[in-house]
Amino acid sequence: MKATVPAAMITAPGSGQGKSMVTAALARLHRNAGRKVRVFKHGPDYLDPMVLEVASGQPVYQLHPWMTGEDECRWRLAEAAEDADLILVEGSMGLFDGDPSSADLAKLMGIPALPVIDARGMAQTFGAVALGLASFNPGMPVKQVIANRIGSSRHGDMLRESLPEGIELLGAIPRNEAMNIPDRHLGLVQAGELGDLDQRLDAAAEVLVEAGMDGLPLPVTLDAENPVPPPELLPGVRIAIARDAAFSFIYRANLDLLQAMGAELTFFSPLADSTLPEADALWLPGGYPELHGATLAKNQPMLEAIRNHYNAGQPMLAECGGLMTCVDELMDKDGQIHKLLGLMPGRASMAGRLQALGLQGLNTEQGQLRGHTYHHSTLETDWQPLARTRKIAGTEAEPVYCHKGLVASYFHGYFPSAPALVAGIFRGQSFRPLTDKEPDHA
Repeated sequence: MKATVPAAMITAPGSGQGKSMVTAALARLHRNAGRKVRVFKHGPDYLDPMVLEVASGQPVYQLHPWMTGEDECRWRLAEAAEDADLILVEGSMGLFDGDPSSADLAKLMGIPALPVIDARGMAQTFGAVALGLASFNPGMPVKQVIANRIGSSRHGDMLRESLPEGIELLGAIPRNEAMNIPDRHLGLVQAGELGDLDQRLDAAAEVLVEAGMDGLPLPVTLDAENPVPPPELLPGVRIAIARDAAFSFIYRANLDLLQAMGAELTFFSPLADSTLPEADALWLPGGYPELHGATLAKNQPMLEAIRNHYNAGQPMLAECGGLMTCVDELMDKDGQIHKLLGLMPGRASMAGRLQALGLQGLNTEQGQLRGHTYHHSTLETDWQPLARTRKIAGTEAEPVYCHKGLVASYFHGYFPSAPALVAGIFRGQSFRPLTDKEPDHA
């Protein structure tokens, strides 16, 4: 498949510059103009894609040369280009941060980088920052930049005048409350928790219109081969997936893979439901159980239903927030202790700072499951892990606990990276870890 479409990588010199809201506002602006907008997110992230899906009205997938693989990056973009009027990719951190970085993805895909630079407290230095981004890597040219949070039209003029030849100011966005969105310890507040998100996005889109940013970026030609369909390893297997305000960190690609392998998916709410759907396997994904500990602890019928599933030896995957729910006790940030599932001995406790962050791989004889970790809690348990994930640098990282049919870890897996391993987990089959293999680099 091959198609040409306007496209841009929305990036920044670093985190906190406002690129997430600028990406969302651009998506909503062009959607409101009647265009079909497809947005992607570089790297592991659950929260930004939730907002970007609301902004664009289209599904959002992750792109990362290591986690999702280069071929999948090419295929997803080329597939989107066949009927999209605009493609936006939101970068992660700063343009050149990480390995592989947003710049690496942009170069690989041939998509121009469009940095958003927070211009507060800045005048001519804005031009120096833009020049540095444009010249740091000759293979990653920067032709346009966006000034964010300017103080006045005169401020915008000064920024434009500071730019060196060859770099254009695409737009100067004024400071405006419409360009803000609430956040918390893991990132943006979940889209489903913001009842006025559509109104916020429409208002943000209007700010960009007034800033003269309603034009399209340059067209890019994207092409790729169709991927080989995954083997049908889960025919008729019924998987019940927790999905509500406490359990929401789910990649669309993970759901797509499970269905492509033949699984039947149903969803339930550990917060609101009292019974489980008929299921052969359970998946408790990550999320914010620490914000809903009291509600989870009070829902004894649901806790008992999950315990019964576990005690019957049926398959169960618990990732990060799911792991925290499986232990005897969860201590929230206020020091309140909530009695939860009690499948694992011990306690999960919220900490005052980030405890782990980064890309990792789980190496097994059934394949290498790639993914990441990002958590603010600690775990005390007597259980010994069956395996540990490994960072890209090769050092050991998150423990992976296995007991009866339960597989539990702080690690978030990207299922398409290891279909056979994932299918085995949901069929209750044991896996053999490989301890001498480091995660392969992109």
